[in-house]
Amino acid sequence: MDTISLKKNRPVAIWLLVGAGMIIIQVLLGGITRLTGSGLSITEWQPILGTLPPMNEKAWQEAFEKYQQIAQFKYINSHFTLSDFKSIYFWEWFHRDWGRLMGVVFIIPFVYFLVKKKINRSMIHPMIILFLLGGLQGIIGWIMVQSGIGTDLVYVSHIRLAVHFIAALILLCYVVWFALKITVPQSQLSYAPAAKSLNVWLLVLLTIQLVYGAFMAGTHAALAAPTWPSINGMWWPADYMLTQGSFSADITHNLISIQFIHRNLAYLITILVFWWTFKVSRLPQTSTLYKLRFMSLILVIIQVTLGVLALLNSVNDYKLLYSILHQFVGILLLLSLLITYYFSLRIKIPVKAAAVATI
Repeated sequence: MDTISLKKNRPVAIWLLVGAGMIIIQVLLGGITRLTGSGLSITEWQPILGTLPPMNEKAWQEAFEKYQQIAQFKYINSHFTLSDFKSIYFWEWFHRDWGRLMGVVFIIPFVYFLVKKKINRSMIHPMIILFLLGGLQGIIGWIMVQSGIGTDLVYVSHIRLAVHFIAALILLCYVVWFALKITVPQSQLSYAPAAKSLNVWLLVLLTIQLVYGAFMAGTHAALAAPTWPSINGMWWPADYMLTQGSFSADITHNLISIQFIHRNLAYLITILVFWWTFKVSRLPQTSTLYKLRFMSLILVIIQVTLGVLALLNSVNDYKLLYSILHQFVGILLLLSLLITYYFSLRIKIPVKAAAVATI
């Protein structure tokens, strides 16, 4: 892609990156919604009418009465007053309305860029995929809420939560990748096969780690062992990890197993990021990838530190703050590894082909 085309694509890339920022905020709002137990506070899905919260006391009382019919109120929050209900309602309403705002921010500029011919033919299919991923995310969110209404569930399943979370991150990564593709010239990419291969493994491991982060939040597994570096005084709590009857059940539903896996994946990822940094440090100093070599390392150190703080403070009033910061830096770490992977995509040109290209 030539320099003129890259400059022409800049407004579209800025729009995409603004959208990426909004997706990050939406994911964090989802985390707050989960950690405050707010996800089932709105028992209806009204795409248009639901934009505004209840506007008077009568409407608030009606919404509260609908909430009183579900299992979460009956078994967990039966002590709630209308004021308590309003506090959890706010986060779910904000989460939904931010999603609506995201739709507006994506659709209106898209139409404008289309009319102004800022979007070329090669961008149409990626744009369609982008909107499909966004729509899918909304559908998954509603299925989650619907699963807790008219059932005995007091919280949305942590498995569904993880699916919702990972779907949002896939959308985020797709948007950022799209922005990189239309703005970064090929000359800035590096040929670094070893670092690239390790980068792929880091992305895979981090994705699994993020799934387990969702499991931690969804099951409140931190409360099962709010200690560090040991797990309730044990380094290998085998007796507490095999209680669900099967391996798959243990690694997805046993709180100690979930926490054990989440902790040790963090240590493994940290070691591999150090190794990746060492490999990239041997690249030419003029390369963009070399200049980005410490980005993921700094983020992973911050991430592990915040994870420990979130764990140790899971039983006090700071748990929400540290948990959301931990989630935020985890998202940044994922994006950093996505970006470094992109900058390692240069293909080595065979000597003969290079000689022909210079003739």
